[in-house]
Amino acid sequence: MQISTAYGKQPEGSKVLPRNQYTAIRDEKPKSKEEAKRPEFKVCKFATDAIITEGNDVGTVHKVCSNPSCPVHHPKQQASREDEKWKAEQEKQRREQAIANATGLRILAAIGAAVPVRLMKRDLLFILERLVSLTDERRLEMLARQHGLRQKRDNGGIGKTFVAFIRRADESTLSKLLVASTILIAASRTNPATVLRDAATLYKVDTDAITQKVKAEFAAKMKAKKEAKANSKVVKAA
Repeated sequence: MQISTAYGKQPEGSKVLPRNQYTAIRDEKPKSKEEAKRPEFKVCKFATDAIITEGNDVGTVHKVCSNPSCPVHHPKQQASREDEKWKAEQEKQRREQAIANATGLRILAAIGAAVPVRLMKRDLLFILERLVSLTDERRLEMLARQHGLRQKRDNGGIGKTFVAFIRRADESTLSKLLVASTILIAASRTNPATVLRDAATLYKVDTDAITQKVKAEFAAKMKAKKEAKANSKVVKAA
């Protein structure tokens, strides 16, 4: 390997590495514990002999490390890459979870839309009020959002708001809520995916079509976000 003691960019086609592209490993022993921690006093598995062909001490041989991924001589770069990889993985998991949640809610809504009106209103209301009392707040909020309900301050919580809503609802809405709340309660006690799949099969809901649509919507949002970010950088540069 040929190296230069000068910094800067080498001419195109040159095989000589400039000083900013390698770490020179010193031969002498460190004089203190603090000095021993410095990269130039450490030897790594990527270390190799190199001859100086440009700059000072031409013709002498030194041990150097030129691997930018070396955790010994480039720990900051390595940590940065690992941090970026971790962030990318976290973002991927969040995106997949968001898609799964949105898909599940869309399938639940489609199942509810397929429920026919059969029971009388008093029967539906009686059953649904009992089911609401068994439903945890998070799942109750999922049902409420499908009908445009939002919890207001100092009104007794989402449970009270939801009960007031169902007492005013018609038989069709109550029927849909009855099936949806049953699915959510069952899902909280067993495998949610299995419960949702069984319900979708019963009501002949095309889960694949819904899944693809949700993924397409998320992809469109991500594309729009990237384009907005790119346009922002262009405006700042101008």
